[in-house]
Amino acid sequence: MRFMMFVKADETTEAGVLPSRTDLEIMGKFNEELMKAGVLLDGAGLQPSAKGAKITFVNGKPQVTDGPFAETKEQLGGYYILECDNLDEAIDFARRIPPCSGSGCIEIRPIQVLPEPMAAAATGKAHA
Repeated sequence: MRFMMFVKADETTEAGVLPSRTDLEIMGKFNEELMKAGVLLDGAGLQPSAKGAKITFVNGKPQVTDGPFAETKEQLGGYYILECDNLDEAIDFARRIPPCSGSGCIEIRPIQVLPEPMAAAATGKAHA
């Protein structure tokens, strides 16, 4: 089962401050642990929201808002996609994510898998 872990941003990451060399080494060791366990599918840090945009739809019409966005605690600083047996295993890995800035929040959500007929309809092609 695939899970996405949303690593929330903080004031430091939103200010565009890069992790220290020590923090990068700590994160690298954790990422190696995920790879050795065979659960890491993808993961990356994200640039500050000031470099992004948000699109909201009002009455079906898109409205673009350039970053930065007001609520830092609602912004994403990075993500992981893991293949785990269950939510408990995903939580176990999330508990070990290094809190390089000293605090943080991680949200874990299962990735929705559509049944084959629905997946084919959504993508416009049949899957082999």
